[in-house]
Amino acid sequence: MTIERQSTRKRGETQNSLLGRWIQRRNPIVIFISHHHQSSIPDSDSLFIIRQATTMVAEPNPKKFPVLSYVLARLPSFTGKSSSPSSSSSVPAFDVEQPPSSIEIVTQMPHLTQPGVLASMTKAISDVAETRSILRTLGPRPDHETVDNARAKLSEIQGFLSESFEDIALTDAAGKDEKRRQEMDQEKTWCESILKLDEVHASYEKLLKEAEERLVRIYESAEKDAAANEDSVAAVEVNEEVVAILQQASTNPVDLVDLSGKKLRLLPEAFGRIHGLLVLNLSNNQLEAIPDSIAGLHSLVELDVSGNVLETLPDSIGLLSKLKILNASTNKLTSLPDSICRCGSLVILDVSFNRLTYLPTNIGFELVNLEKLMIQYNKIRSLPTSVGEMRSLKYLDAHFNELHGLPDSFVLLTNLEYLNLSSNFSDLKDLPSSFGDLISLQELDLSNNQIHALPDTFGTLDSLTKLNLDQNPLIVPPEEVVKEGVEAVKMYMGKRRIRMLEEEELKMKMESEMEQTNAGWLTRTTSVLKTYVTDVSEYLGSKSPRDPYLERPL
Repeated sequence: MTIERQSTRKRGETQNSLLGRWIQRRNPIVIFISHHHQSSIPDSDSLFIIRQATTMVAEPNPKKFPVLSYVLARLPSFTGKSSSPSSSSSVPAFDVEQPPSSIEIVTQMPHLTQPGVLASMTKAISDVAETRSILRTLGPRPDHETVDNARAKLSEIQGFLSESFEDIALTDAAGKDEKRRQEMDQEKTWCESILKLDEVHASYEKLLKEAEERLVRIYESAEKDAAANEDSVAAVEVNEEVVAILQQASTNPVDLVDLSGKKLRLLPEAFGRIHGLLVLNLSNNQLEAIPDSIAGLHSLVELDVSGNVLETLPDSIGLLSKLKILNASTNKLTSLPDSICRCGSLVILDVSFNRLTYLPTNIGFELVNLEKLMIQYNKIRSLPTSVGEMRSLKYLDAHFNELHGLPDSFVLLTNLEYLNLSSNFSDLKDLPSSFGDLISLQELDLSNNQIHALPDTFGTLDSLTKLNLDQNPLIVPPEEVVKEGVEAVKMYMGKRRIRMLEEEELKMKMESEMEQTNAGWLTRTTSVLKTYVTDVSEYLGSKSPRDPYLERPL
């Protein structure tokens, strides 16, 4: 028992030393408690030690908790100036200062300067302010090693006290062990205080995180309210402008209406009654739908509804028989109404930057006047066969889609001058064999695809002056030819085509000669066989007797 107790005392002395160094280095307030536990009123020097221990304790990290740090910095100081001469000369009294990043955070979150927002945030973090004040009194958080040592020391003390009670019960050494037990009780109090302080700081970290999240939610709510107020003011102004336009249209002809960027969410049905309107610009608003009454704009030539949140176009759009330009790009369209095919006057159609997966089946049969078609940045997997009927088409941009190829009818677009099929990535692997029939093609972009060989007729694209074949696993033509430019590619493909035609012609000639040779041999063989059959027949006819059974009439 004596050996074990000595071992325990040695371990206790080591841990006491570690705890003591931490107390002296990190927590002067514990020194004050230990030295003044019997005193009811601390002196001014001891209070100064407390202020040293509590200075900058429990302040949240501005980088980790930017909003919380900003709000706490706006709170009043928690301590006044010290009356101690030494404190005034050496260490200033603690005062909360504005974090260096406050200007930056106000720039990023301008609503923080609003008194109402700041008041709501201050109220929301009252628990943090109170806890922070308590932690300033308790002192900084002990490090991990100190906490571990305190746990180990506490365990040993509890074991020693348990053994001590047993010894007291069995021996008369109560007086001798009583002093040691009191010392152990004091050490136990210190260890428990350290562990409790660590727990309080851990809880405070969690409290800071929750407070930061609360403040962010308060700010986001204030931001939404401000945006809603702005929208409501803008809506009133827009509504007034819309009303003014409609009133003007009721008395005087209006041929152009520009309501772009007005934050419109709804287009009044009355717009369909502006019969003389030629151009309607509704771009960059927040429209979710176009009213069917738009069909009443019989004279409309140009319609721009780009930059909205449209998911569909009205079926009545097909009644705009004079419409020449339609821009419905940058919306959320997943399909086009079949009725759009009846807009037979369309010259320019832009439905890029949407979510289209296909085009109407008959779009090419009826949009015969279309010259410019922009369908880039969609999810279109194939073009309809009818696209070959767009004989007026000069410009087609279909890059960034999911095209698996082109229909054979595509080569009928003999007026096509510009074609962009780039960035269909792993989906586009080849082109129609008669691709060279696009005799008007001047600019072609096939980059970022999986094309291994250009069609054999490629060399007949005499008008082609710009060609991009980057990022393709091309074998025909080889890379060194591609690097020389479009003319080198056309020449290579042209020579290759001629060589292939010559080889094909030679092959056909050889096959023809072979057929003729075979035909002569067959003729001679037939003649010999015929002679042989005749001789045999004559021989049989003269030598063999007639069979009366076979000579009977049927």
